[in-house]
Amino acid sequence: MASLPPVGSRVSIRYRLPAGTTTPPLTDVIGELQAIDPVIVVRTKSDGLVEVSRADVMAVRELSVVPVRASEIRALEHAAALAWPGTEQSWQDGWLTRAAGGFTSRANSAVPLDFSATLAALPTIIDWYAERGLPPWLALPERLLPIRADGIKHTRVLVADLAEAEPDPSVTLMSQPDAGWLTTYERDVPAAVLTAVVDGEVVFASIGDAAVGRGAVTTAPDGTRWLGISAVRVGAEYRRQGHARQLCQALLAWGAQRGASRAYVQVLSENSGAILLYHALGFRLHHHHRYVDAVSLTGRSL
Repeated sequence: MASLPPVGSRVSIRYRLPAGTTTPPLTDVIGELQAIDPVIVVRTKSDGLVEVSRADVMAVRELSVVPVRASEIRALEHAAALAWPGTEQSWQDGWLTRAAGGFTSRANSAVPLDFSATLAALPTIIDWYAERGLPPWLALPERLLPIRADGIKHTRVLVADLAEAEPDPSVTLMSQPDAGWLTTYERDVPAAVLTAVVDGEVVFASIGDAAVGRGAVTTAPDGTRWLGISAVRVGAEYRRQGHARQLCQALLAWGAQRGASRAYVQVLSENSGAILLYHALGFRLHHHHRYVDAVSLTGRSL
């Protein structure tokens, strides 16, 4: 059976009907996921509660909680690109190309942020990355370009509304990651990549040597101030003690103080633990995105 998102998610489930049913053997139900065990329960707008046996499920797709326009995806992705821009950026025919010596996928990929972006720009993008000795990865949010390539690192972009909250004095906030922060983070990412932000503010949060995280506030073209939470890491010996939740709540409070009205996180689809954490904090799916090698798309046309 396909994996299920957390309870409370909006889903589309295709499942088998009982044998002997006169209607087609497969049908779909769309609504809010209410339970997943022992049977799946979905609350629909028209039919109330619909129960589905887990054994009968053929496919599951998580949907945004409310309808999301392509323009809203583009605006959020623009704010997110400013919050993780790499150490070098350039506009190439509607695409924002970012480079940072190969450290992190987000900081070393091109994203189509302008309506003018098409596959016609791929040769230029490929050359731009080749000049820097980097592979030409494309960061492709769904619905912005009709590209069917499966790609890698399938990611959920989750969002939540922000409200004013009191800062947590037990969480340390810094403008730069110090040695302790970098040690807990554990990833080999230069400070110059972590601190990079375009037209925004960045902060580094820590709870002693137990947990760290990064927050960045940037403004989308539609005027929305977004807080992006990233680089959340909890030391192995401190996990399942509430540190990640505490740290994220401190970052949410910091973002609200900086004028952000909404927050987002970008989570790999297979990272079920992080998805459950952010879901508990009120985040819900906005859209999906993935990474595709630009070379694999050469020769195609929109």
